[in-house]
Amino acid sequence: MSYSNSSMGSGSRTARRTLEFGRTYVVKPKGKHQATIVWLHGLGDNGSSWSQLLESLPLPNIKWICPTAPTRPVAILGGFPCTAWFDMGELSEDCPDDFEGLDASAAHIANLLSTEPVDIKLGIGGFSMGAATALYSATCFAQGKYGNGYPYPVNLRAIVGLSGWLPAARSLRNKIEGSHEAARRAASLPILLSHGLCDEVVPHKHGERSYHALNLAGFQNLSFKTYEGIGHYTVPKEMDEVCNWLNTRLGY
Repeated sequence: MSYSNSSMGSGSRTARRTLEFGRTYVVKPKGKHQATIVWLHGLGDNGSSWSQLLESLPLPNIKWICPTAPTRPVAILGGFPCTAWFDMGELSEDCPDDFEGLDASAAHIANLLSTEPVDIKLGIGGFSMGAATALYSATCFAQGKYGNGYPYPVNLRAIVGLSGWLPAARSLRNKIEGSHEAARRAASLPILLSHGLCDEVVPHKHGERSYHALNLAGFQNLSFKTYEGIGHYTVPKEMDEVCNWLNTRLGY
């Protein structure tokens, strides 16, 4: 899976304009607040639709934060503007990654988590492009810095990626192996990936490749679930497994 920056996507040489993030929706915990998870929507969606689903899950101790991505021109849509965490091109491994967009979204997510109480466990999850952004955040956490070199400020305890892919997979292994601390953080971070076998938008092979790339880079606490007969959407069985996994990994 690959992406291109806005100048490549449109053919323009103009600098990227500052993008504003949309509305953030918060689902407060119904029980004792023990964890906070930022959940990221897919391309063209917003935080509201996921907040409604997350509120119905049997996870009373989790606070959910559901931000909305900026509206920007997206290369894969011919430059049509819609909500997107970063710009992306065709499904090719040869196109460059939009590190500027990825870093901006990862920083926005980290800022949302940075104001949580110190005893609260922090996580990031998402669907499709949101899953890709969650996985990119996981690599920033492991390296201790964003792609632009600025320090990554929060301690992540869980990552969930549904029907997504791993941005910047090609260079990840070298970056993690080059630092003992990065390797330690990567090995300890629990990550759940799940993907429908019949996904026609983000084919299942991208989920498999992401799993293998993370594993090769030293992310050892990995789970990968495949759902037969499922396309680019989530189903109750998948969300049940997400709930069980979070209950186990977050320790309650």
